Amino acid sequence: MPVTSGTSERRLLVLYGSQTGTAHDVADRIVRDAKRRHFSSKAVAMDSYNMGQLIKEPLIVFVCSTTGQGDAPDNMRMFWKFLLRKDLPSTSLTSVQFAVLGLGDSSYQKFNVVGKKLQKRLEQLGGSSITKLGLADDQHDLGVDAVVSPWLSELWAKVMEMWPLPPGLEVISESVCPPPKYKAVFVDMESSQEERPLPVSSDISPGPLCPFHARLLSNQRVTAADHFQDVRLIKLDITGSGLSFEPGDVAMIHPENLTDTVEAFLSLLELNPDQMFRLEENDPEVPLPARFPSPCSIRWLVTHYLDINSVPRKSFFELLKYHADDELEREKLEEFCTPEGQEELYSYCNRVKRTILEILEDFHKTSKRIPFDYLFDVIPALQPRAFSIASSIKAHPTQLHLLMAVVRYRTKLQNARRGVCSTWLSSLSPDRQDTYVPIWVKKGTIRFPADHDVPLVLVGPGTGLAPFRSVIQERASQGKGGVVLFFGCRSKHKDFFCEEEFAKLEEKGLISLHTAFSRDQDEKIYVQHRIREQGRQVWNVLSEQNGAFYIAGNAKSMPDDVKEALCDVISEHGEMTKEQAATYIQALERVRRFQVEAWS
Repeated sequence: MPVTSGTSERRLLVLYGSQTGTAHDVADRIVRDAKRRHFSSKAVAMDSYNMGQLIKEPLIVFVCSTTGQGDAPDNMRMFWKFLLRKDLPSTSLTSVQFAVLGLGDSSYQKFNVVGKKLQKRLEQLGGSSITKLGLADDQHDLGVDAVVSPWLSELWAKVMEMWPLPPGLEVISESVCPPPKYKAVFVDMESSQEERPLPVSSDISPGPLCPFHARLLSNQRVTAADHFQDVRLIKLDITGSGLSFEPGDVAMIHPENLTDTVEAFLSLLELNPDQMFRLEENDPEVPLPARFPSPCSIRWLVTHYLDINSVPRKSFFELLKYHADDELEREKLEEFCTPEGQEELYSYCNRVKRTILEILEDFHKTSKRIPFDYLFDVIPALQPRAFSIASSIKAHPTQLHLLMAVVRYRTKLQNARRGVCSTWLSSLSPDRQDTYVPIWVKKGTIRFPADHDVPLVLVGPGTGLAPFRSVIQERASQGKGGVVLFFGCRSKHKDFFCEEEFAKLEEKGLISLHTAFSRDQDEKIYVQHRIREQGRQVWNVLSEQNGAFYIAGNAKSMPDDVKEALCDVISEHGEMTKEQAATYIQALERVRRFQVEAWS
């Protein structure tokens, strides 16, 4: 039934929470769809929204991701804490109609748990869900769009049933290009060599609006020159930064696009890199991006802001088609946007990880026709990258270390795929005194005991070693040990990170080190095999010493394999059934004595 006239105000609010730009992009898409249906609509990060106005919103769409061990993303935490208040009546949101779309990754153990919890809590507070909970999976061949597109179709069908169009109005056709988010005004002045974002108060500690520019001290390759993977131990000078961190915390770094791709983009779109412009609001409900330089050069925009090297989502093609004048290019873009064209789109874009720049090169006639204002709609903003901090501030008071694998892999495309941030960082030279890295710190999802006498079992193959190097350094700086470390890599002579450092700590009795070199013998040996071999020691730490167990590394299969090995150890040495051992691990997890930090 349509909503009664007393509650028929055509207003839709999109609240999003995400560590990356995905939720923001999806929120923007919902806002565009809403405005086609004559709704007043805007997208706001959850923690930027005035929660006292929540009960006044007739229709809210929540878009949220899940981080870490089932945690809410940074820009959702205050909002979520508010919703969990015990003094909120169960009738708080009875006037609110809502829908929840979760964005997750099924390679993680707690897939989309934040979206599931949010749906349940909104219903507990009296909100009415107008459509089923959407659970998008980044691991799907088509990415989150495999769920987002059909979910949005169901959402709009229900919304238009409840809020029918007033007489005389029709849904604006998708063939009509929506107005751009922002307006760019070109100015006649020379570009500055030292462009910086708009200033903020000097008393603000380093953060996304005001990163600290840390000088690069060293950029050491810690894998053999002939090893297939390039891993770096990067040391940054944080003297005078005010940065403070604990083991388990995360460094956020805002990268730059690689010079060769910047030049290719500028040439392709025939842009003058020295041309200056000011960005102005084009819609009062769409604020300007935070900390954007004013004025700004086009080179700064392409180097620091536009994510030209990312693999685009479907919305990229939906927006690009509006600017296609060439018949063949327009037909292909339109086909990519149809349900029937999704398999071909996957083969063209997702399967081979084709970047926005490469697609613009393929559709070069259309690329040259994109109005400058629309670049901010077509191309998403470059997002910061997160790295586990690999050092202790107590051991190195003026430094912050990163242990980072340089992302580079092959697909069927001629050029290798490169990670934007890792490739950029690896290219920086400490020999130049003006080499700086924009950085800030945030709390990680993995937390270690404040009491350094609590024994630890740490399982960190590959760069999963990073947070464990931090806590080991912290304890060693105070003469504390009690650490059983399981480290795995391919070869002792190719990628055994920090070998000498850990050998010295083992000599001092501060750690007990067990290594698994998977390729140094005919039979592959992984960390889970070593855990079973050292089962009595592991069980003693957990049962006799009330210790804790931590896993860090690739999310694909390692965490589950290690957890299964731990279950076997508990079953054998604790004389339990497998079911009892699994329950034992669950009990450890509830009190944070079993933690996992994994990434894909």
